Amino acid sequence: MNASGPKSLPTIGFLTFVENPSLGLIGGYLVVNTVGRPLEFHCTTPVKPNRAQQILYGPTLATYLYGEQIGRTLTECAKIKANMVCTDHVDGLAVRDFVTVPVLLVRCREAGSDLPTKEAPTKVSELGHTQGVEFVWAGQPVAIHDRYCQDRDELDQKWQADDCQFDLEEPFGRIREAIEEATRSAAA
Repeated sequence: MNASGPKSLPTIGFLTFVENPSLGLIGGYLVVNTVGRPLEFHCTTPVKPNRAQQILYGPTLATYLYGEQIGRTLTECAKIKANMVCTDHVDGLAVRDFVTVPVLLVRCREAGSDLPTKEAPTKVSELGHTQGVEFVWAGQPVAIHDRYCQDRDELDQKWQADDCQFDLEEPFGRIREAIEEATRSAAA
């Protein structure tokens, strides 16, 4: 089955990260269809920056690790190219510099949070070290990097709000569990 052909269903990539105190940072990437069924999964070996990297990269270390070293590696090795990438870590937005599809930061739905609503659909805010544009997509509070505001238009043009038939937060839990299982299996 060719996932990038004209008759194929849209796919969504989910990129998350697990910080293991003894091993380092591990990234996981799960590509699913619009009902949340897994199509492809990859995870990295642990990445642990040395002291020289910490000094030299300074405040840009996190976006380098999450976006370029881990995120870029995972999205490039996937055989199925996602039509959109979602991440749950603000520094994961840096992967947008290396992919040609929209990248969404999926925000937690918290009671009383100051996230955009349907009445006030867009909000510019600080996202870690960067500016972002927050809005609601498929009933979920999300944000995009402000350098890629056109991603919102692309989402509106290519996706219907009901195309995504599952909770955008849920796949991140599956990825974290898979990484923890792989870490346990490797240790055994």
